[in-house]
Amino acid sequence: MEILWVLMALVMLGFVVLPFMRRRSAGIQQVAPGDPDAADPANYGFVRQEALDIRMPGPDQDLLDVLDVVQRTQDYRAAAQLLAGTERDGERRWQRVQAFAGAASLELQQRPGGVSESPGGQWLRVWRTEAPKDAGGAAVHAEFLVQQAWRTSTPGTDEFRIIMEEAKAACGDAALLSPGDPIPYIVELSVARGLAYSRPEFEQLWLKILDRAPEHMGAHLAALHYWCEKWHGSRALAMSFAEAAAARAPQGSLLAAMPLFAVFEHMPEVNLVSGFYQSEVVAKSIHGALYAVHAARPGDPMLAHVRHLLIFFLVRSERWAEAMNQLVHVDGHVGALPWTLTADPAAEFAVYRALAVAGYEANGGSPATLLR
Repeated sequence: MEILWVLMALVMLGFVVLPFMRRRSAGIQQVAPGDPDAADPANYGFVRQEALDIRMPGPDQDLLDVLDVVQRTQDYRAAAQLLAGTERDGERRWQRVQAFAGAASLELQQRPGGVSESPGGQWLRVWRTEAPKDAGGAAVHAEFLVQQAWRTSTPGTDEFRIIMEEAKAACGDAALLSPGDPIPYIVELSVARGLAYSRPEFEQLWLKILDRAPEHMGAHLAALHYWCEKWHGSRALAMSFAEAAAARAPQGSLLAAMPLFAVFEHMPEVNLVSGFYQSEVVAKSIHGALYAVHAARPGDPMLAHVRHLLIFFLVRSERWAEAMNQLVHVDGHVGALPWTLTADPAAEFAVYRALAVAGYEANGGSPATLLR
């Protein structure tokens, strides 16, 4: 089925794959638009590409409602109330801190301000001014600075270091306001990567997180970057970190999926080679992630992150039915790896979804046979 990857490459160059895929005994072949045999994701109730939400990996209606209020009114108080009512050491609070910081950073990028216009994200500055002892606002401000550093400057430059040093100080302020809170230290993991903490410094920071939230999946994913080959570690160190996390994962924890994220971070440059996706290390990592998803606690905010990465690997591995089983759980939201690494996350997700549908139907699947 090497033709699948040819098709995917064509789509990425601007061709429309959706109406050209057909189930035949010889495999997946192109057909004319509108052909009754053309595979169509809409037949499965999937959301149209233009309606896919790129902000989050999965639904969080409370967050969306509050973001709408904050950005429409430029009043931070709804955000402060939401964070105050969110479990302190849980995954959802970390995701919401990231979302508020990202919204402010994006606003500032879109409206840098000027003589006659106030800069975007002003509500965050007002939040810190009017409620300097609010731990939620302090955490959002620290994460905002981290995102600004990565968004507006280049690692290794003076500008980048200055912003990251400011972020480091903001993490310390946030930690003082909320003893026992893991979020300021999780934010600092990105600072540690950007400022190239020594391994003893990084491990000391990591111990503070383990003391507060030893099963925090978001923290583990943030720490994984430090150990990757492209930053301050190696392929072996990153995999060792991920496998150790998976080995100590309690029942119901998504940490068993960590090796799959480590594999993703170290994929070969030529990653269309099907043999790589059939390899033992990939198959074993997929198995661990599928087990984690199956055993996960209902409503775990990190579940969607694992499902999205599984879709990527399952499609590449030509495991169509399993990919479809993940798609039905996350379709509609695409704010997760690997889609967010591309210029158009919705389009990238739509390509993989179309391939999953075509492969599923080429092997006898249909909307009637898909388990939900």
